[in-house]
Amino acid sequence: MTRKLFYEDSHMQEFEAEVLSCEPSGDGYIITLDETAFFPEGGGQYADTGWLGDVRVTDVHEKGGIVRHMADRPLEPGTKVKGRINWEERFEKMQQHSGEHIISGLVHKKFGYDNVGFHLGSGYCTIDFNGPITNRELKEIEELANEAVFRDLDIQVAYPSNEELQSIDYRSKIEIEGQVRIVTVPGYDVCACCAPHVDRTGEIGLIKLTDMVNYKGGERINMLCGIRALRDYRQKERNVKEVSALLCAKEDEVAEAVRHLKEEQIQQKGKLASLQQKLIAYKAAEISADSGRVVVFDSELSGNGPRELMNLLLDRGARVCAVLAGTDREGYRYVIGSRAEDVRPLCKSMNSRFSGRGGGKPEMVQGSLAGEEKEIRSFIEGL
Repeated sequence: MTRKLFYEDSHMQEFEAEVLSCEPSGDGYIITLDETAFFPEGGGQYADTGWLGDVRVTDVHEKGGIVRHMADRPLEPGTKVKGRINWEERFEKMQQHSGEHIISGLVHKKFGYDNVGFHLGSGYCTIDFNGPITNRELKEIEELANEAVFRDLDIQVAYPSNEELQSIDYRSKIEIEGQVRIVTVPGYDVCACCAPHVDRTGEIGLIKLTDMVNYKGGERINMLCGIRALRDYRQKERNVKEVSALLCAKEDEVAEAVRHLKEEQIQQKGKLASLQQKLIAYKAAEISADSGRVVVFDSELSGNGPRELMNLLLDRGARVCAVLAGTDREGYRYVIGSRAEDVRPLCKSMNSRFSGRGGGKPEMVQGSLAGEEKEIRSFIEGL
């Protein structure tokens, strides 16, 4: 059994241990020590990383009470080695995990919901609950959680006997075999947990619930604590400042400025659509529809423009009308229509000849193809 120093002192950053074994495994090595401060993956929290001497520890797992360190190079069994965990990473994880306990405890106390999923990654933290929560209720939970932080409460860890455990009302997602470790945030949560935590709630820093989505009949909450919440604030601050500068608006008036810009955009789109319809009508008036089969190439058409031009030319008497928008270099988007014959065979032939894709109904087909205008025009007119 490996002596687990992370349970004795969650803030231990360096330690010295004896190398018990070192075995090749894939591209690296599995190293076991007589004691370690490296926390293995467990309880929804990913494993610590760091160094054993000059050897890089990339992952840690526990099996049968033995903590196994995945390393990039070997160490000699029987030697002493100095271990050093990646403390910034560890402390950041402890902030998130301790914050999760407070949130889960508050939700359980207020609504009776269980935490049915906890995922703590390198850049995210989500908590799943098996019941609905409104946005207003989420804000209330966030306020109460931060009150717990401001109170700087002592986070307690206990190893009760089986008899003592019977009298403790604690949260636990699974049945636990062997010694149960109870983590308590006084007044907020009592939960069985195997992961290291901060010593006091003040170390968690700000608890920010950034998002909530419906998930399997309940809610999935995204949470950021401490340094992660600060990073998120800095990023959003940079975004607001940049948008503020672009819109020439005060930072606290950015949302209103964007709303005004969106309204202007909607108005401009309406004006543009009206002008495009007029332009298409002028184009249609200048194109002869007497030949029966009309082929039009126009690189300026966009949106529904090709179909509108096609319909206008059919109205003027064209038997078959093909309108193609695009360029020889970028390819063409086509629409072909007729009120007198089935245009699907023409579509099929074009797609085969010019590596095209598309289809439709007897009276209208649309799609895309690649080729040169001269060849495409000749092909359509020659059929």
